[in-house]
Amino acid sequence: MPVIHTERLLMITLTVEMIVAVLKGKEEMERVIPYRTSEEWPLDVYKQFFPYKIERFTKYPHENTWEGMIIHKNQQLVIGDMGFKGGPDKDQIIHLGYSIVPGFRGHGFATEMGKAIIEWGLSQPNVKEAVATCNTDNEASKRVLEKIGFKVFKNTREKIHWHY
Repeated sequence: MPVIHTERLLMITLTVEMIVAVLKGKEEMERVIPYRTSEEWPLDVYKQFFPYKIERFTKYPHENTWEGMIIHKNQQLVIGDMGFKGGPDKDQIIHLGYSIVPGFRGHGFATEMGKAIIEWGLSQPNVKEAVATCNTDNEASKRVLEKIGFKVFKNTREKIHWHY
């Protein structure tokens, strides 16, 4: 992933070295990641996938270019993560995933990030469509995906499926 700039955010690749550093602890994180990190980052729901990501990105380095960190420019602080779950699938579809730490939610950062990352993702070779899912009760994610330009194409009891 190239470095992507928006008005308030910077998005950079989350490398294997950075992921390993996060798992080793704050001191190693501060040594390896060139930005301060929010005390809330990474969220446990995301961090649980780090061992898998290390293994996967080591074996398939090209997939790592589809994962990144969200940095608040003014504070030079990591406030979230985003990516396309390894890149386009066999149908040339990218699957958006993201999180913003609780202390920075409700300020439009997810929408700002989403618009920029979708524009970048859809401009890549072998990408025809972007999709996302969210829980049916996640009102904030529903609003963000709508603002980015996603449309609902399927509802289940637990998930809403979106496409762009």
